[in-house]
Amino acid sequence: MKALKAMSKIIPGFAVSLVIAVVARTLENLLPIHIIGASVIALFLGMIINSFWKPKCLNAGIKFTSKKVLKIAIILLGASLSVRVILSVGKLSLLVMLFTLLTCFGGGYFIGKGLKLNWKLSNLISAGTGICGGSAIAAIAPVIDAEDSDIAYAMSATFLFDMAMIVLFPIMGKALGLSDMAYGLWAGTAVNDTSSVVAAGYAFSEGAGDFATMVKLTRTLSIIPTVLVFSFVNLRLKRKESSGAEYTKINIWKLFPWFILGFLSLAAINSVGIIPANISGIAKDISKFLMVAALAAIGLNTSFNDMKKSGISPMVHGFVISALVVIVAISVEWCMGLV
Repeated sequence: MKALKAMSKIIPGFAVSLVIAVVARTLENLLPIHIIGASVIALFLGMIINSFWKPKCLNAGIKFTSKKVLKIAIILLGASLSVRVILSVGKLSLLVMLFTLLTCFGGGYFIGKGLKLNWKLSNLISAGTGICGGSAIAAIAPVIDAEDSDIAYAMSATFLFDMAMIVLFPIMGKALGLSDMAYGLWAGTAVNDTSSVVAAGYAFSEGAGDFATMVKLTRTLSIIPTVLVFSFVNLRLKRKESSGAEYTKINIWKLFPWFILGFLSLAAINSVGIIPANISGIAKDISKFLMVAALAAIGLNTSFNDMKKSGISPMVHGFVISALVVIVAISVEWCMGLV
């Protein structure tokens, strides 16, 4: 009876999140060019709806979708990744990605400090810029106990820069006289969201689009060590904030991101070819849809007024970090003789 009662409380908010996800996916498919991902559309639809309608009966389902369903989506994402992808792309992309990740989290730390942003928002923006946009933000948010408003702002900051890059990257690539491989490597490491990488890549050429997509998939694998590092950082901060008797009550096992083990397990199984290609594709589609639903729930739990309180600083953070990544990525390619 208790389980049924709990489920009845969850269903309304979960159902609304699913409906928003369906609408977002439909709107994404109606676009002639996929420049805006369904996740971003769902986030803003949720925020718009929240500004004029959100009955209390939705709260339990919204919380469940934004927390639990989000973790399930991250686990299923592992079924679409493979170590073989890294080997096919090669060491060149890994070297560029190493420098861009160092730029995001190293530079992001000092920029966040300078702009007086809380460390959670600052690092969510850095993760979205350095790894893979919404997926990275969604994966890291649970392990650092990020607020929904921080998640929404981080998504917005990375999304706005992506929109500019879709237009500017092909122009800059042609002006620099880049080859398909050099441009694909640049776009795959410097543009954030998958849909934006695909749009910027294929706007240059089919070969560049193919290579940019492979690089983007390789970047996604860096979610694993990043989540583990932030889980450890959050644990240390919790211990530092605790005092006396409270210190001993911290449960390490509860803080460990077990969902990332599911993600890693599916990626490992997929790497050895146990998961059939069609099943892997279905798991990826379900993962993407559930992530859209989770971001719809986050939008439903975030108001524009909450975002206004943070001011313009997060957007400045996102712009500066993204610009630095673009410069660092092309500079590393130049040092490697690819430009």
